[in-house]
Amino acid sequence: MGTSNKKLIGKYIIKGIITLKTGLRVGGQELGITIGGIDNPVIRNPLTGEPYIPGSSLKGKMRSLMERLLNLDISGNKVKRHECEDSTCRVCRLFGSSSKDGNNLPARIIVRDSFLTPESKERLENMETDLPYTEWKTENALDRVTCKADPRNFERVPAGAEFEFEIIYTVENEEDLMEDLKNIATALELVEDDYLGGNGSRGYGKVEFKIKEIVYKDKDYYLGQGQPKVEKCDMSVEEFKKKVEELVSERKG
Repeated sequence: MGTSNKKLIGKYIIKGIITLKTGLRVGGQELGITIGGIDNPVIRNPLTGEPYIPGSSLKGKMRSLMERLLNLDISGNKVKRHECEDSTCRVCRLFGSSSKDGNNLPARIIVRDSFLTPESKERLENMETDLPYTEWKTENALDRVTCKADPRNFERVPAGAEFEFEIIYTVENEEDLMEDLKNIATALELVEDDYLGGNGSRGYGKVEFKIKEIVYKDKDYYLGQGQPKVEKCDMSVEEFKKKVEELVSERKG
């Protein structure tokens, strides 16, 4: 089953804001000489130096939590996750899977990298720390025998910072639409109740999602024969899950 068999009925573009409720650490590359002696730097845009949330980090977290929720089998060598060739699988149909036999299921969603909102960028630029846009947090690992403390420095984006996120869902089958959109909302809600990035068990990475805009572009639009449908909003992921039923009923109507 290749991509040539997949219809493109339209695309939903879901835009919103990720608000950090606690400090966030998505690890970057350690280059030997680190800013201010930080042992664990965050990932930054190499052009601007600003921290960001990679789309792969958010998408991977959404997928792994859905796999756990649905109690799916996990396998693989380098990357352990659930992958199958079943088009009814709620995870593989949405997030994609690959097969040695070529029976791939291309992902129906794209999760873009999330960048700081202009307001958060300005606030972080004016923040009094030794690091641009971030803070460092010193933690101690305590030797249980000698009671010797081993301090480690972690860089993280401080609580209160906001990032703009965007998820694109490709409509390939009207029958799957409601379930797929609800699964996106469920995955985001799971991330809210878990954590994003690293060191979650230490309190890092608590986030909140707000949906600010829902755009639908059908096939006619891409062929130059129509206009996108844009709906401005301010809803939680729980409210978005309820909104899905309205979106689908409008299409049927």
